[in-house]
Amino acid sequence: MDIELSAEDLAFQSEVQNFLAANAHTPDQDYMKWRMDWFAKAREQGGWDVPKWSTEFGGPGWSPTQHYIWEKETAKGGTPLDAPFGPGMLAPVLMGYGNKEQQDRFLPDIRARKVHWCQGYSEPGAGSDLASLKTKAELTEDGKHYIVNGTKIWTTIAHMADWIFCLVRTDDSDIKQRGITFLLMPMKQPGIEVKPIITLGGAHSVNMVHFTDVKVPVEDRVGEEGEGWTYAKGLLQHERTGIAGISRSLVALEGLKHKASSVPRGNGTLMDDPKFRAKVAELEVDLLAVEFTELRSLASAAAGTAPGPESSILKLKGTEIQQRVAKLTVEAGGVYASAWGAVPAGPGFARGGMSSYLASRAYTIYGGASEVQKDVVAKNVLGIKRSK
Repeated sequence: MDIELSAEDLAFQSEVQNFLAANAHTPDQDYMKWRMDWFAKAREQGGWDVPKWSTEFGGPGWSPTQHYIWEKETAKGGTPLDAPFGPGMLAPVLMGYGNKEQQDRFLPDIRARKVHWCQGYSEPGAGSDLASLKTKAELTEDGKHYIVNGTKIWTTIAHMADWIFCLVRTDDSDIKQRGITFLLMPMKQPGIEVKPIITLGGAHSVNMVHFTDVKVPVEDRVGEEGEGWTYAKGLLQHERTGIAGISRSLVALEGLKHKASSVPRGNGTLMDDPKFRAKVAELEVDLLAVEFTELRSLASAAAGTAPGPESSILKLKGTEIQQRVAKLTVEAGGVYASAWGAVPAGPGFARGGMSSYLASRAYTIYGGASEVQKDVVAKNVLGIKRSK
């Protein structure tokens, strides 16, 4: 595995750094205007606004190494808030399995960030075991519509989304992975009810979504009926790699060191405390190991291999590391972290640290719980067969 960047890759890295520096947000700018201007300028760079898209659909057509550089530099330099559901998750499914009419209809608005999407996968009885989903879609007698009934849960930004891409069951007579269909439906229509779920950190980002006799035109089905599981699996592999957040953790760890260096401890700072330094060092070593796993995955991708079970390794360890960074940040905030819901006290990062820590508890659950990732690794990486 060659982890040295070529001259071309180093030039690309410099180009990305210069772009991010020239277009960074400043306190005097209106954030929403800056956000849309940023995406417009990124588009002018040759599809940088949709880095994961192929050149056929207006993306940059980057190599795996260029994608890696982009992730590293944007983690440090910052980019506008951008929910992944449209550009990063649904768009590749439409490109791979949608018809021309669907691509022409949905992709331009996704790219322009005009239409916001949410993901209807998990259900109250089908989270990690997603193939057990019960939300049902029945075809009308005239064959023109599906009638959808059921419930989805943990649906991020459903309260703000315009559309939802949803896995539904159209046949339950065979193996449970079969008979699942991929549907698109607007959120603002009769029969869809969104109920908020307030998380431990006090935020409203996830929801429960109820479907009661919702009519979905057949033309809003992606691909073939009953083949939705195939489409969903490819989407999840890309999602899990993104959730791992290796580049973000590298930046967050450096931030943690800086924060701990500002906390007085004895005659020095918290970073001078041997016990705390040992925890940081252990975390840094583990993060380095995961980064090398990511680089091995990158090398495979550069050779033309599609994302596979290694994405489960990255998701499993990457999310655990994110939780450990959040936990150490709370530890650095000390007793002041407990004031996160009141007037801030002590170090400026203490309140936000506790909020991030509470939110991080979900990292090892969504996108496939850690137990699921271990099962994938055992079967597909280690070759361990399930006992009969």
